[in-house]
Amino acid sequence: MPDTFWPDRPNGDNVAPVHVVGGGLAGSEASWQLATRGIPVVLHEMRPVRGTEAHLTDGLAELVCSNSFRSDDPQGNAVGVLHAEMRRAGSLILKAADANQVPAGGALAVDREGFSRAVTAALEAHPLIEIRREEITGLPPAEWDNVILATGPLTSPALAEAILGLTGESALAFFDAIAPIVHFDSIDMGKAWFQSRYDKAGPGGTGADYINCPMDEAQYNAFVDALISGDKAPVRDFEAKTPYFDGCLPIEVMAERGRETLRFGPMKPVGLTNPHAPDVKAYAIVQLRQDNKLGTLYNMVGFQTKLRHGEQARVFRTIPGLENAEFARLGGLHRNTYLNSPRLLDGTLRLKADPRLRFAGQITGCEGYVESAAVGLMAGRFAAAERLGLDVPLPPLTTAHGALLAHITGGHIEAEAEGGPRSFQPMNVNFGLFPPLAEAPKGEGGKRLRGAEKTLAKKKALAARALADILTWLDSPQQAA
Repeated sequence: MPDTFWPDRPNGDNVAPVHVVGGGLAGSEASWQLATRGIPVVLHEMRPVRGTEAHLTDGLAELVCSNSFRSDDPQGNAVGVLHAEMRRAGSLILKAADANQVPAGGALAVDREGFSRAVTAALEAHPLIEIRREEITGLPPAEWDNVILATGPLTSPALAEAILGLTGESALAFFDAIAPIVHFDSIDMGKAWFQSRYDKAGPGGTGADYINCPMDEAQYNAFVDALISGDKAPVRDFEAKTPYFDGCLPIEVMAERGRETLRFGPMKPVGLTNPHAPDVKAYAIVQLRQDNKLGTLYNMVGFQTKLRHGEQARVFRTIPGLENAEFARLGGLHRNTYLNSPRLLDGTLRLKADPRLRFAGQITGCEGYVESAAVGLMAGRFAAAERLGLDVPLPPLTTAHGALLAHITGGHIEAEAEGGPRSFQPMNVNFGLFPPLAEAPKGEGGKRLRGAEKTLAKKKALAARALADILTWLDSPQQAA
């Protein structure tokens, strides 16, 4: 949906460029938002000049972990609301995702290679975008008066050091692990079966979009023992005190937290019936999700790991149906960093210590592909308005964008004392970040709702309010600053 009140777009002539550092999802989205508003962009991407521990290609917007953008439900899920808002805002990332989706139940999952190619091609073809393959090894030059730093959780060490030197603070950090990917034709479908939990169908799906591998109690307990005792990749000294982000815990760390943890997490057996033995209730179930459009690759859902590669193959082949599994990619581990954004950034994501620098993506303390792209979308719009001398209002707090921005720039409680528990942490968008409804939803005839019915009605009401309010932001008249 185009914006109604943005002024006539300039054609780039006599307009100084905005520099975007980082070609991930946030940087790609920010560049697109700028260029489609007539602002020239210089997009700096260090790959392939300098690689990272997690990336495999030099493509823009490469997905390094899961291929899922999570739920696409715009009525009952906060990330589905964020999807819908981004589509209405002309998001390149959502356009490329929709064009490259693969079946995934109620989720929006993509063919990762096709998705990256689509984003790369769109940015390369835009006449106002120049892509420079180079590493920015320090603070951007002073003549770059409008910069978006979207370097992500894998920011190069030199640039990270420069940013820290400017802020005078230490960056926070957490571990993020990558799940293995299995060749479909190596999975024993005589033991495994296709089914989405509760047969729920999603975009491009049928309600049977996951491969399910069942375990009985003895198999589950043996598997947990193998995870806990398996040989792990060593942790370097500087990473020893780095905490894990609870939304992306390695599978063996979850196992160490309690023998039943996995059964109530990624291996929960509810909503699934084994057609090979319909009268037998599985004690635990491992799910695999389609990873590419051809359906030749499947990733192990929730199986991020820091086990050594040899151990992964050994342990994961004890799972029924995966005894002869061939892995297209084994799991890995990398260290993520993010800023103490509520303290360091202003309401439009600019660094208080140097307002010419604006941040976007996971380095700001959001978590997830879609959230990173959404922050890039906002950063691009803010930077475009600034370049055009316009005042753009912030997205309403009642929208998914506004809730996410509020979390990043101040939606947390400060630790009571320096050196105490961590305060600001990475966060996926969720309805807990949205302001409460003015009135609780009612049933037919004003009936008071309870339990699950009340929860669902509340989610639907929050979603409807967000999707109405996002239009007021996209259609806001622009004023000269």
